[in-house]
Amino acid sequence: MEILLNPFDAIQAFLLAGGPVLGFIMIVTFIMWALIVERIIYFLASRGSVQKKAERSWAARDEHRSWYAKAVREKLISEVDLEARSNFGFIKGLVAVSPLLGLLGTVTGMIEVFDVMAVTGSSNARLMAGGISKATIPTMAGLVASLSGIIALNFLERQQKQAVATAADKLALED
Repeated sequence: MEILLNPFDAIQAFLLAGGPVLGFIMIVTFIMWALIVERIIYFLASRGSVQKKAERSWAARDEHRSWYAKAVREKLISEVDLEARSNFGFIKGLVAVSPLLGLLGTVTGMIEVFDVMAVTGSSNARLMAGGISKATIPTMAGLVASLSGIIALNFLERQQKQAVATAADKLALED
């Protein structure tokens, strides 16, 4: 086996070994991680500005005890929550689609194996190896992409809950 020194050649060889579905899995994974990185940057940089805006709006109120004040407080906390959860739905959708694309890769790879068996009339292991790799590599890639997305999403959800709890604590009801 030849060693590929260029990372682009290694990626291209991996994509060829996994079949056409692997390219779709790669695109879905890049989009998913772009959204995850955007949320991480938000929690590191922008979350404070949204909370400060809510705190300023709450502090500008003259009274904090009435029913209307409580409704305003809930609205401000909901705005922090909504902003913190931005793109979570897309990320969850991409996490769910990744293993399904891997399964699609499995099916297309197995179709290739069965095609080789039908054409040659035998079960020549050497001829079927390409189809089997096209069946297993996309499955693995889809599961790895999904698992990495689940781990990142759990982290992001903890950050979102912490942001909402902090906002609720900062927006005290009493004067």
